[in-house]
Amino acid sequence: MKYEIEFKPRAMKDCKKITKPQLQQIFNGIEEMSDDLKGDVKRLTNFTPEYRLRVGDYRVLFETDKNKITIYRIRHRKDVYR
Repeated sequence: MKYEIEFKPRAMKDCKKITKPQLQQIFNGIEEMSDDLKGDVKRLTNFTPEYRLRVGDYRVLFETDKNKITIYRIRHRKDVYR
């Protein structure tokens, strides 16, 4: 199943703080994830949003709804779960 990707404004703001090579890696991971949630995707317990994608030291927090992925945050692993 191919998912449509939607970025929240906060996620776009997070992208501005990330270096270009790391950002390219993250977007490659998101592109891979859009095809049937492939990659290092994990469902989170007691946390909103429901899922995370791990790309190196960065985490992409997102939720799914039918055929759409909504990305809420893209943060370094030390900052993302606070």
